[in-house]
Amino acid sequence: MGDKHDRKIQQSFTRFFILLALGSALLPTVSFARTEPVPPWVTEAAHQTLPNYPAETNAVVLLDETTYSVAANGTAIEHRRRVLKILRPGGREEAVVAVPFDKDTQIRSLKVWSIGPDGHEYTLKPEEIVDYGYPGQGSLFQDDKLRIAKAPGRDPGGVVAYEYEQTVRPYLTEKTWNFQESIPKLHQSFILELPPGFTYGTVWAHHLQSTAIDLEHQHFRWDLKDTPGIDLEHIPMAPAEYALAGRMTIHYAGPGLTAPTTDSWRTIGEWYQQLSRDRLTPTPEIAAKAKELTAGKTDFYDKTEAIGEFVQRQIRYFVIEVGIGGYQPHPAADIFRNRYGDCKDKATLVSAMLSSVGIHSALMMVDTARGVVDPEAPSLMGNHMIAAIEIPEAYNSPSLRSVVTAKNGHRYLIFDPTWEMTPFGQLEHNLQGGYGVLLEGPDTQAIQLPILAPERNTVRRNATFELTPEGTLQGTVTEKRFGDVSERRRTVYTTGDAQEQSRYLDHALTQDLAAFSVSDVKVADAMSLNKDFTLTYALSADHFARRMGSLLMVRPRVLGSDAFPLDRKPRHIPIDLRETMQNVDAYDIKLPPGYTIDELPEPVKLDVGFASYESRSTLQGDTLHYTRTYTVRQVTLPPDLYPDLQRLDGVIEADEQNSAVLTRK
Repeated sequence: MGDKHDRKIQQSFTRFFILLALGSALLPTVSFARTEPVPPWVTEAAHQTLPNYPAETNAVVLLDETTYSVAANGTAIEHRRRVLKILRPGGREEAVVAVPFDKDTQIRSLKVWSIGPDGHEYTLKPEEIVDYGYPGQGSLFQDDKLRIAKAPGRDPGGVVAYEYEQTVRPYLTEKTWNFQESIPKLHQSFILELPPGFTYGTVWAHHLQSTAIDLEHQHFRWDLKDTPGIDLEHIPMAPAEYALAGRMTIHYAGPGLTAPTTDSWRTIGEWYQQLSRDRLTPTPEIAAKAKELTAGKTDFYDKTEAIGEFVQRQIRYFVIEVGIGGYQPHPAADIFRNRYGDCKDKATLVSAMLSSVGIHSALMMVDTARGVVDPEAPSLMGNHMIAAIEIPEAYNSPSLRSVVTAKNGHRYLIFDPTWEMTPFGQLEHNLQGGYGVLLEGPDTQAIQLPILAPERNTVRRNATFELTPEGTLQGTVTEKRFGDVSERRRTVYTTGDAQEQSRYLDHALTQDLAAFSVSDVKVADAMSLNKDFTLTYALSADHFARRMGSLLMVRPRVLGSDAFPLDRKPRHIPIDLRETMQNVDAYDIKLPPGYTIDELPEPVKLDVGFASYESRSTLQGDTLHYTRTYTVRQVTLPPDLYPDLQRLDGVIEADEQNSAVLTRK
């Protein structure tokens, strides 16, 4: 879904341009001549005494002031001042000025100043500020742009400030103030100016509600001080920044506004219904194709799967968004005829095709980062659109795995036609456990998306090996994958060439083996998403067993690692386990002639509720047999469970490194 809001602009491509700006020769060379004095509000902010921040803090925002002035017709002027101080070399990136705009959010003015670590003051000239458009990348066209400036003095101790004024033509009468980011903020404020007769309401996400100061004459101000940063760069298994960052969304209404919204999902859904209703109409061509796809099928699942997979596989993902196109889908007729569209386009075509065969569905707004959509904070804070297909009353099928129930008791099968490698009936792992907004007009509501059983996302490895007296391991491996854990391999083995496929497998094996060769690689059911992706190959690994005198040390766990990249620091934020899953390994290693087992690793079994791990090594005749099962049952954990995760990781890591000792008979 195209996002004409701060989150998409900042997260999806501002970072790209910031990195580009840091090293790009395309940006003009900044002159070091002082052209006009730095404003007093900049110098005052720059001379503040800072708190004691952690040593790894790259930068701090000294001042961030936004004034949002709404006109009687619903348009607005946004005025912003921001002053940032660089504390460490990594803060140079934060100090690049990047103001987003498009045809509906034109920048009226932008001024940039800086104060170097040596105290020199600089003012950028207009010709030293440049505009960039979003790079095409083959599947994207948007009218979003950035106005970028790279000020001098961007070194530790330096200060960069800017001030801009921008026209805003909101499609919905809401404004979101994203007041928390990766670096701390010392002082910040948001001022709302409304015309006479207008009213407003606020919803807060990931932060306690703050009361506005009434400045009289329809002016209101919110002040925040010492807002901590959310630096997740070095925190293992961290959620997305926007899933934790605090924000306030203001909804306002007034005389004459055609689509006022309140702090409810219903008004957002009614607005979107007006925006998308005529786009969902099936044409005769669409109806004919839907009839063709469902011919001879009477079962609900079979019919929806045929249409869903058609859109999933035959409609190419391509984004064309200008203005309101960031939210409004193209007409289903255009999507079908052109055979391409973005996420909301593909969901729209699914809905149109289903309606032509008598099946109701709705669009559902979600975010690709779990936790961003907050059920208690209605807003357009979502960057993706999927489909919710209504299930007939009393209908049941084991194939329906991603199902939600609305407040009125209606059940919906959740399906993402954009995610090309997730089987129909399931839901990609990053959406599971988060919230989606079911866009059903007045019945619009936020619904928590299901978490699928681990058995729907599996890796199963079986291998039979022989070990030579010299320590070489030889045998055949069969790996079966189902669900999202098969996505990367399905992509490589359906779209990559032979060289890419070989490199991919070599890279995977390098994680476990020092020297090896692979031959006789075979793949089955790479594009049959409701079947296991199966990979078989012959493997020879030199020096797999280590000789210690007359003994041979051999690792029963030949392939695959389930250990986590954890640290030992105190945990204060939730833990993202990424996905539910189950890994099952079974390896047989025939011992070299004349050898027997002298020592076996102890069996392991640990269940911590959200996950479990068990393994066992046994001797069966002249064969060392190793089995293990690792199961993840939850996707998000509270921070107080971090010690349990650390304990689980320790058990897994130790087991994976354990060796069996072979001795001569």
